[in-house]
Amino acid sequence: MHIFSDFFAVLLATLGDVAPIVFMIVFFQSVVLKRSIPRLKSVLIGVVHVILGLTLFLIGLEKALFPVGEAMARQLSNPDFIVGIGVEYLTADWKEYGWIYFFGAAIGFATTIAEPSLMAVAYKANEVSAGTIDTWGLRIVVAIGVAIGIALGCFRIVSGTPLYLYILGGYLVVVIQTFYAPKKIIALAYDSGGVTTSTVTVPIVAALGLGLAKTVPGRDPALDGFGLIAFASLFPIISVLAYGQFTDWYAKNRNRSTEEEKHNGF
Repeated sequence: MHIFSDFFAVLLATLGDVAPIVFMIVFFQSVVLKRSIPRLKSVLIGVVHVILGLTLFLIGLEKALFPVGEAMARQLSNPDFIVGIGVEYLTADWKEYGWIYFFGAAIGFATTIAEPSLMAVAYKANEVSAGTIDTWGLRIVVAIGVAIGIALGCFRIVSGTPLYLYILGGYLVVVIQTFYAPKKIIALAYDSGGVTTSTVTVPIVAALGLGLAKTVPGRDPALDGFGLIAFASLFPIISVLAYGQFTDWYAKNRNRSTEEEKHNGF
């Protein structure tokens, strides 16, 4: 009975979240555009699938992924694991937390690859670019950015350094990159930072940050436990812009080499 009560509670919450979206679509289609909804039956079936899918997904996150993420962070940052059982450990030494940085990077990469919103953006980017932007290539580049960001965010929690230093420094890099990156990649790079903080990544990353802050000596979960999601949004922008800069540089060098070979008679 407890399982069914949880299911229906999440189902009602999901209905409340989806209802405004459906209402706005119906309102604009019927009142503003004054047209009937095309393929109404398919749309209704799709809405039901979305509601049921989100419900089951959220229950899975709450029952499995969220607790596992927090438990892993606590176990990997437990003083007994870091320095050994029975050893007094009053202050955190950032050099002792290598497994936490690796786990943060791995979980950031894996959750981003599985992020539905990133899949949608990658497919659309591939479609509108006539295949020049590879779907898997974009997903991997974004996932690498998230992995680096989460690892650096874990380092920030362990070391206790101020969050604003990383955010200001990161966005300064983004601004500089924007001036040199190809124009066709800039908007996509900025959007890539937003789609990484969605249904899969946020719960697990938040659990990782809170679990880590609860275990590391001298850290306050309310002050240090949050902020990882900001890293997960920022560093994909940097990685996608860097990817665009590299591919642009590589293409120019390749064209230059081809022209030189033609000029030399090869």
